[in-house]
Amino acid sequence: MLTPGNPDELLENLNPQQRAAVLHRGPALLIVAGAGSGKTRVLTHRIAHLLATKELWPSQVLAITFTNKAANEMKLRVEELLGQVSEGMWIRTFHSACLQILRREAERLGHSSSFTVYDTGDSRALLRRLLREAGADDGDVKPQAAASVISNAKNELKDAEDFARNIDRSNPRERIIADVYSAYQAELLRNNAFDFDDLIVETVNLFRAFPEVRARYQKKFRHVLIDEYQDTNHAQYALIRELTKPLPKEHAIFDEKTGEQLSPADLTVVGDSDQSIYAFRGADIRNITEFERDFVGAATILLEQNYRSTQNILSGANAVIAQNPYRPQKNLWTDSGSGDPITLFTAFDERNEAAFVVDAIKTAHEEGTNYRDMAVLYRTNALTISLENELKAQRIPYVVVGGLKFFERKEIKDALSYLAAIANVSDDEAIRRIINTPARGIGEKTEAKIAQFARKNELSLRQALLKAGELALGPKITAAVEQFGKLLNELDAMSATEGPADVLKQALIRSGYRTELEHSRDPQDEARIENLDALLGQLYDWQKDFPQGTVVDYLSEVTLASAQDELEDESGNLSLMTLHTAKGLEYDFVFIIGCEQGTLPHIRAFDEPGGLQEERRLMYVGMTRARKKLHLSHALQRTIFGNTSNFLPSSFLSDIPADLIEQQGQQRSVSATPVRKWQGTLTTTSIRDNKDLQLAVGDRISHESFGEGSVVAVSGDGPKQVAEVRFDGGLTKRLLTKMAPITKL
Repeated sequence: MLTPGNPDELLENLNPQQRAAVLHRGPALLIVAGAGSGKTRVLTHRIAHLLATKELWPSQVLAITFTNKAANEMKLRVEELLGQVSEGMWIRTFHSACLQILRREAERLGHSSSFTVYDTGDSRALLRRLLREAGADDGDVKPQAAASVISNAKNELKDAEDFARNIDRSNPRERIIADVYSAYQAELLRNNAFDFDDLIVETVNLFRAFPEVRARYQKKFRHVLIDEYQDTNHAQYALIRELTKPLPKEHAIFDEKTGEQLSPADLTVVGDSDQSIYAFRGADIRNITEFERDFVGAATILLEQNYRSTQNILSGANAVIAQNPYRPQKNLWTDSGSGDPITLFTAFDERNEAAFVVDAIKTAHEEGTNYRDMAVLYRTNALTISLENELKAQRIPYVVVGGLKFFERKEIKDALSYLAAIANVSDDEAIRRIINTPARGIGEKTEAKIAQFARKNELSLRQALLKAGELALGPKITAAVEQFGKLLNELDAMSATEGPADVLKQALIRSGYRTELEHSRDPQDEARIENLDALLGQLYDWQKDFPQGTVVDYLSEVTLASAQDELEDESGNLSLMTLHTAKGLEYDFVFIIGCEQGTLPHIRAFDEPGGLQEERRLMYVGMTRARKKLHLSHALQRTIFGNTSNFLPSSFLSDIPADLIEQQGQQRSVSATPVRKWQGTLTTTSIRDNKDLQLAVGDRISHESFGEGSVVAVSGDGPKQVAEVRFDGGLTKRLLTKMAPITKL
């Protein structure tokens, strides 16, 4: 811990660039932190230095991260440096910080402070119902697709009216989504609920509509720090601007001691444009590349020394990312030595690739590396089937990170819906989920009658339950409905004096939910009971840590959980995950499989502006997860979803200097499913190569399987050209010109 009165201790063991970042003072600072360059150390030391020099009080610090795990790590590190003086700081995720603000200010936006936060599953369930009511079936618009479009609109700060004004009214799909977006927002308001995106969007709206509220928070937060700034979307950028831009004169804030007008909060952001890989969910790389233009007086400090990887790994990653145009020049280096070369394995097919990966994992484990210190990364989940079969056959423990998470399981969602229905009398979606769970004889027709009655009388579903006698449902169903309503009211009253864990325990018992599972013959229901017990155990632990915590508080925390937050570092399991999920993580041994053209880079990237550049950044992120050893592999042919295709190696592989690579391609029998025998290092001569063939719109071609057709669209050029062909038989296919089995007519 820091010696009282000696902030200089915080500068020890920092390199010159890190030290400059900690000491810099000014309105805006961009710290460009390359992978493994100690950005968390710099950020925490900067916070600690501002506090140690008494330039700020802890309560004046707002530090934003993207995961709860990162936020907790930052809190812990500042506490290690300063002790309890760090209490009072806001170190939170974007969503957590906005949630805290909205709990205090919700009434200004037409909500009560007990509002529910809908997670992805809740939002899709509501959209599914609204689409059905709008007369749309899954063939028109899927709930997932509607959710994605609405989420993207919100991230661009486009409300339902803005969205509707800018659609193509002649497009039925767009009209449906526009109508459902409007109905969706109306339902959220009626249910006293926000969805995940709303937490940020509505906070921005709050600050813009009520300058006096923005002034209050600007006075509170005198220094704003943002981690992973390259991953921010437009709404997050707007939030940062609202907290750091000058206030109108009538809402200016003044120093209580000197009486001088205070300038906006200082801003520090940390990020790396080379690791911007979330454009698909709205991240805007311009937020970091145009930082100095956006914030007057901004300075930039570059961190290039890497403390994670060997030089061979870094040199390989540098060579890949250097091919991206318009990026700030940066070259990661380390003084920890060259290390092992990068292994590049050429496999005949996916089974042979799996055999190689599992062999290497077993060898590393036998030589002392724990399974938890190894990870296999891939571009798409479809690549893991053969790998998982081989891991199971070799009895290697593994976990697929980002699969069905604990809080997404049915029984857990049901249990949490009981809590949501208790905490928020207006949450109709929670009631819909549990109204007949466990079975009470309340079918869809009865639910529809209750919903109709509630709307007519301006009641929530929960309020309508107690008036079932007015609905002519029949004595048995009426009794069941009223009993359910009374149970929720009794549990609600209980929550005023008892903790959330006790309330949930009683809800599961008195509702009959647990009894139904206990009497079930479905073997899966035994596991569901275990999961519910685990939930109760976790909730009792939470209750001990937060004795004043309410049901609302607990639900908020659960909703803000993320995939990385649930990753157990001490699990002892090998980790399998997508390259996107791997961001922010590191392992001694890293395997990137499926390094093929059309997979990594993904085929869609050739049609999207900036798509290839983002795929290259994704490769860079994957390579820089490795501390000691990096393995890359590609297959000459691969069977996915029943279709076997030939593949060229990823163009990214040719960017890596040959002297950094150790090439392998040896075959062995695979225990699960034997493969064709072959020997030696493989080359691409065994697959089709159309050499310099280039197609244009209107060209006629012949395909070995689909017959003759006409080229209707072309994208990319050279070996990356993709042609869209409409075949005479009616099929339309997208083909990689260089390797498709085609002949130009």
